[in-house]
Amino acid sequence: MTGEPSGGKRLVTLRIEGMTCAACVHTVQTAIKSVGGVSLAEINLATETANVAYEMDSASITQMAAAVRSVGYRIGADLVGINVPGLSDASSAKRIEERLLRLEGVVKASVNPAAERVEVYYVPGSVPLEAIQDAVEASGYKVESIESADELAADIERLSKRADARLLRDKFLVSAVGAVVIMVLMVTPVVEDALGSFWVNCTAFAIATPVQFWMGRQFYIGAWGALKHRTSNMNTLVALGTSVAYAYSVVVTFFGGLFSESTGTYFDTGVTIIALILFGRYLEARAKGQTSESIRALMGMQPRTARVLRDGTEQDIPITDVVVADLVLVRPGERLPVDGKITEGASTVDESMLTGESIPVDKAAGDEIFGGTINVVGGFTYRATKVGKDTALAQIVQMVRQAQGSKAPIQRLADSVAAYFVPAVLGIAAITFVTWLVAGPSPVYEFALLNMSAVLIIACPCALGLATPTAIMVGTGKGAEHGILIRDAMALEYAYKITTVVMDKTGTLTQGKPQLTDVLPLGGISEDDLLYLAASVERGSEHPIATAIVDGTRERGVTPSVAQQFQAAPGLGVRAQVDGDWITVGSVKLARQAGVSLEAAQDFPSLWASEGKTAMVVLRDNDLRGLIAVADTVRPESREAVQLLESQGLDVMMLTGDSEATAQAIAAELGIRNVVAEVMPDEKVEAVKRLQAQGERVAMVGDGVNDAPALAQADVGIAIGTGTDVALETADIALMRGDVRAVAQAIQLSRATIVTIKQNLFWAFFYNMALIPVAAGILYLVFQEGVPQGLSWALGDFGFLNPMMAALAMAFSSVSVVSNSLRLRRWKPA
Repeated sequence: MTGEPSGGKRLVTLRIEGMTCAACVHTVQTAIKSVGGVSLAEINLATETANVAYEMDSASITQMAAAVRSVGYRIGADLVGINVPGLSDASSAKRIEERLLRLEGVVKASVNPAAERVEVYYVPGSVPLEAIQDAVEASGYKVESIESADELAADIERLSKRADARLLRDKFLVSAVGAVVIMVLMVTPVVEDALGSFWVNCTAFAIATPVQFWMGRQFYIGAWGALKHRTSNMNTLVALGTSVAYAYSVVVTFFGGLFSESTGTYFDTGVTIIALILFGRYLEARAKGQTSESIRALMGMQPRTARVLRDGTEQDIPITDVVVADLVLVRPGERLPVDGKITEGASTVDESMLTGESIPVDKAAGDEIFGGTINVVGGFTYRATKVGKDTALAQIVQMVRQAQGSKAPIQRLADSVAAYFVPAVLGIAAITFVTWLVAGPSPVYEFALLNMSAVLIIACPCALGLATPTAIMVGTGKGAEHGILIRDAMALEYAYKITTVVMDKTGTLTQGKPQLTDVLPLGGISEDDLLYLAASVERGSEHPIATAIVDGTRERGVTPSVAQQFQAAPGLGVRAQVDGDWITVGSVKLARQAGVSLEAAQDFPSLWASEGKTAMVVLRDNDLRGLIAVADTVRPESREAVQLLESQGLDVMMLTGDSEATAQAIAAELGIRNVVAEVMPDEKVEAVKRLQAQGERVAMVGDGVNDAPALAQADVGIAIGTGTDVALETADIALMRGDVRAVAQAIQLSRATIVTIKQNLFWAFFYNMALIPVAAGILYLVFQEGVPQGLSWALGDFGFLNPMMAALAMAFSSVSVVSNSLRLRRWKPA
C-alpha cells in the first residue's frame, strides 16, 4: 500500500519477513532508517509490516529492501510472470532487467531468454502492472500475456500463517527426532558398552551438526545480519546459546584432554533447545494466524466473479473486470460483488458483515447495496457505483489493516526496553559465565557454560514484541465483526481513558428526521379525517415536516387525496383546496396572525413545545379543526445507550444546536443531566475544549458535517455510520450502524483490549525478571545442601536450570502472550 502526500514524501507499507521478536523490530527499524531520506519507520511485529515515510528524491524501496536484507530479513514481494515471444537476445534481456529494476517497488527482475519469459518480484501496491509491461515493451518486445498471482488469495494465505507453520513444523519434527536419537544413544549403557564413549559422541556429533546448522540456519542468518549493523536480537541469543553447548561438546569429543574434569557432551541439549524453540515458533505462528481471523474473514467475503449484463447477454467475469455503470445480476443466496443501486427487482439483504446487525434489510429499486453482503431472497439487477478499492468492503478491510498495523502509545515502553534488552542479556550471560568459572562447583567449565547458555536461551524479547500488536489485531478485528471500525491503535488506547462522552442530538440520539407523534381533532372531526385533510395539503410540499405528516398519515392507513391550488407561506404554513374547501396547515404563529382562536386547543401547544415537539394547526376556512404534532423522535435504543455509558462510570453530555426547550425535553426523556443547547459548530468545539481544560478525556459522538470540527477536537471522535462521509473521515472510530449503543460497545472493546495488553506486558516483564536470575544460577544459594528430588530433573544437583528447560520456558512465553490476546475473540457486546 502506498500513498503520496504533499511535499514530495511517499508513504508505503512493506511486508517484512523473518521477524520473531521485539529486538528484531528494533533491528529492522534501524536498518530502514539508515537509508537516507527515510523520515519514519514504524514496525509492527504481529502484522509483520513496516509503515515507512520517505523522500522520493532521496530514497527508494529498492534501497530499503537491500538494507532489510543486510540485517538478515526480507521485504515480502509478489511475483508476476510475463511471456515475451521472440526474446532470445542476452543483451536485450540485460536491458529489460535494468529497466525493470529502475521502477520504484521492483526488488528483483529475472529474464530467461531461453523460455522467453520475464519474472518480476515487486512490492504490492508500489508499482502498477501497466508500468512493468511498459518497461518490457520499451525494449522493443511485445508482451503476450501477464500471469499475476491472486493477490487476495496470497494475502489470506500469508495472514493465516499456514505456510510458515508448516515449515516450522517440519523443522521441529526433524530436530525432535534427532534429539530423541541422541538422548537414546547417551542414556543407553548397552550402546556405550558396544561402541565406546568416543564413538557414541561421534555419532551424536554427526546427528547434531545438520540440526545445528541446517534447522538452526535461520538463527545464524538473523544473528549475522544484526551483527553487521552492530546490534543484536533474539536470533543472537539462540545462536550463541546453542553454539556454546555444541562447541563445548565438539571440543570434549575430539579434544577431551583439554577438559580433564569432564567427559560428558551436550549435543542432546543443543539439538533439544533448537527443537523446542522451533516448536514454540510453530505454535506461535499458528496462534498469530488466528489473530488475523477477522480480517481474513472480511477479505474472504469478496466474490471472485460477477454476473453482468453486457450487450444484452449475461456474462460471468472476474470481479476485477467490473466497471462503474455495469449492470450486475444477483440470484438468491449469492454475495454481491460490488457496491451499487438496485434498478430492477426487490430482495432482503444480510448486511451483518458491514453493520454487525443480524436482521436482514429489505431492499427495493433505488436502494443502495454493498459488495460482500448476501442476497437472502429474491433476485434483482443493480447498477455498479463503486468497484475495486472504492467499495465499502475494501475500505473497511483497508481501515482494519491500517489499525492492525499501527502502534499504540503503550507500546513505546516495550520498544524502549527491547532496544536494550538483548545487549543487557548478553552482559548478564557473560557475568554468569565468569562468576561460575571462578566460584562454581566442579566441573566449573561445564556449569559456567551451561548456566550461560540457560541465560541466553531463556531471555525472551519475543513476548515483549507481541504483547501489544497481537491484542490490537484481535481487538480491531473483533470490532469490525460488530460494525465498530477503529482507525488506529492510538484511538483504541485513548478510548480506554475516556471520562466524558459528548453526544450530538439530531441524528445521533434522535432519528434525524421529524415524525408524526400526536393528533388532536377538534370541532367534531375524527383523527382520520383530520389527517386526511392535513396530508392532502402537505403532499404538495417538500418540507421535512410535510413529509412527516404525509408518511405518518399513510402509516395509519389513511390515503390523502390530491389538493388543488396549492399555496405556501414560507416559515408559516401552506394552504390548498381539498374537496372544495380551503384547508390551511401551519404554525401556531400563523393561526394567531389570522386571528384564529386557539382556546379549544387548551394548553396543548405549549405542552408539546415543552416536550420538544412542533405543533401545527389545521384550519378549514379559518375554523380550527385540530392540531398535529411532529418531532424528531428519540431512537428506541438511545436511553439504553446512555444507561450503558453511565454504568461504565462515564459522564454523558448532550450538545445540540436546537432550542433549549427541545434539548431539555429530549435530555429528560433519556436521563441526561448535562445539556448544552443552541450552539453553532464552532461553539461545539469550544464546549469540548472547556471539558478538556477541566481534565476530562472527551469522546465526541456525532453524524453530521457540523459535528466534524468537534469530532476532530475530541480525544476520540466517534461517528455514527448513518452520518455523512465528512463525519466518518474525521472520526477515530466509525460505527457502521445507527445504533448508539455501539458507542458503549466500542469503549467496552477498547477497555478489554487495553486490559489484555497490560496483562501481556506484565507477564512478559515478569517472566524475564523472574526467570533470568534463575537461569543465571541464583537458586544455588538456596539449594547448597541439595536439590529436592522432585526438582532435580529441572535444577540438577545444585539448583542450576537445565538449558533445555530454559528453552521450553522461552518457547511458551510468547505463545502464552498470543494465546492471552486470542481470548479477545470471545468478546461480545454487552
